[in-house]
Amino acid sequence: MHVQRSFPAQRRLLVAGVATAPDQVLAAQRLRYQVFSEEYGADLGAATDRDTDRFDPHCEHIVVLNQLTGEVVATTRILLGPVADEIGGFYSETEFDLDTLKTGTGAFAELGRTCVHADFRASSALSLLWTAVSQYLLREGIDYLIGCASISMLDGGHKAWRVARKLQSDHLAPEPFRVTPKRQLPHLTATSAMADSREIPPLLKAYMRLGAQVCGPPCWDPAFRCADLLVLLEVKSLAGRYARKFMRQPLSTG
Repeated sequence: MHVQRSFPAQRRLLVAGVATAPDQVLAAQRLRYQVFSEEYGADLGAATDRDTDRFDPHCEHIVVLNQLTGEVVATTRILLGPVADEIGGFYSETEFDLDTLKTGTGAFAELGRTCVHADFRASSALSLLWTAVSQYLLREGIDYLIGCASISMLDGGHKAWRVARKLQSDHLAPEPFRVTPKRQLPHLTATSAMADSREIPPLLKAYMRLGAQVCGPPCWDPAFRCADLLVLLEVKSLAGRYARKFMRQPLSTG
């Protein structure tokens, strides 16, 4: 694994980087299954203990490892634009019409399947994950990062509508970056109310602190039982405490 600088967390030493061994990717897929299916109720099928799809073989998988145990405690994946073109598009194109967005200039990459083990959500794991992601994007010359950010629909969608309205009000992307969902969120739960900051999922909060914007209304994802917002991040304009604190960290072998 290509490793970033490490930080002690909860008496464990964590390191982050691009997965280079098949067993690290398998462990990341198992963590995804654990979080998305067992914890959040996504319908991923009972015949496997891994979350996989057709995009996985074409992505770079970023992982955070507990050096003491070898356990993968956080993960995400990155799909580069030229690779997406070769395989028929980004994952997010299964949920959104990206035609307008993709007519713009600049190099795009997609972030997806981001999750952190429950025991490490109060640690530096997410910050380390963003360190590795940020430095990878800079090395690859990426201008824009996109990705689907999820909001649970387990309450019937009331929270998802409130959060979506709040983020569209405060962090809406300019018109050239707007997208249209292919599956509208059920309107039976529509509300004009907006969420307060306590209702916004931690990962979405982290995106907004980095200077991200949402690209329009949410899409209904029935398999994951959630509402997805397409999030856009301009790499050169990374802002917020994660970018300022961690992007300057040097590489290290831990």
